[in-house]
Amino acid sequence: MSSPNQPVPFTADDYRARMARAAESAAEAGLAGVLVAPGPDLVHLTGYRPVNTERLTLLVLRAGEDPVLVVPTLEAPDAEQAVGSPALTLRDWTDGKDPYAVAAPLLDADGRFGISDNAWAMHLLGLQQFLPGTSYVSLTEALPMLRAVKDAAELERLAAAGAAADATYEEILKVRFSGRKETDVAADLAALLKQFGHSQVDFTVVGSGPNGANPHHEAGDRTIERGDMVVLDFGGLKHGYGSDTSRTVHVGEPTAEEQRVHDIVREAQEAGCRAVRPGIACQEIDRAARAVITEFGYGERFIHRTGHGIGVTTHEPPYMIEGEEQLLVPGMCFSVEPGIYLPGRFGVRIEDIVTVTGDGGRRLNTTARELAVVE
Repeated sequence: MSSPNQPVPFTADDYRARMARAAESAAEAGLAGVLVAPGPDLVHLTGYRPVNTERLTLLVLRAGEDPVLVVPTLEAPDAEQAVGSPALTLRDWTDGKDPYAVAAPLLDADGRFGISDNAWAMHLLGLQQFLPGTSYVSLTEALPMLRAVKDAAELERLAAAGAAADATYEEILKVRFSGRKETDVAADLAALLKQFGHSQVDFTVVGSGPNGANPHHEAGDRTIERGDMVVLDFGGLKHGYGSDTSRTVHVGEPTAEEQRVHDIVREAQEAGCRAVRPGIACQEIDRAARAVITEFGYGERFIHRTGHGIGVTTHEPPYMIEGEEQLLVPGMCFSVEPGIYLPGRFGVRIEDIVTVTGDGGRRLNTTARELAVVE
């Protein structure tokens, strides 16, 4: 077992297994293969994290075939250093040559391929021009569960990221809120996430008073005052895996109404977390949390889905939303984050990351969910 500061390293065999599963899943979905551009899918499958540019970099995965990574010659040395590189074959191309002439022979000329959502249009169009008989579908549509089920080493990293976010929350409760701008508190959150080991801060939402009624409010110049409810939502990447947690605090003692709304959200969040278990549909988590808020008359004020997956990015499939019938599987990780938003007044959100276990769910965030009073 490793420490939070020294996670179990991924090996070439780990990446080999991931690429094989992706190719097999594509075949089961009726696809000729998977095409992966630079971005989170490529990081997950190979450990290689190049910059996404006008030069074509493309991982080609096909069932029964060895994985091939097409790379610009000038970037090949970096690709060779990726942990997953021993599990694949590199095919490089030089400036002045047509990269699609290198990639095309790796594809079925009449095949339908899943392709990374973040692939550049110019690269997709280049492939289509070279192979007009091919067709493409986004990986989110074709293979939404590609990165959804985490192995033990991934879960360890997600737990470490969650613990760092928890430590950040414990520390932010000690700072002064009243008389400071939202941006000041957001800067404190970012600094604390870095202090506790995050390499990347993705967001630091600080929504005070009426700004809290905007779920994704970006911290602004509003000065936080006594009597404000303040929504805090923050996260990023540690060891390459995401954190994302929300808590709502109050500057000074809350009113009875503010306390009641917070208690309703806390009950809804608890209901959503209790509902987590293998074999039920994602939408059931949304239904469980939403039913509580609706029962208390605030259903129209819960204006977003209950949760989203998390892994090498802070938002990814699966989504806890009505209509999503994907069944929960042990190893899936996602947020449970109901909220109530009262325009012009205040908002409340409480969020934990939860992982599906063999017989239920386990929270990766453990800080108190009661309404904290800050100064």
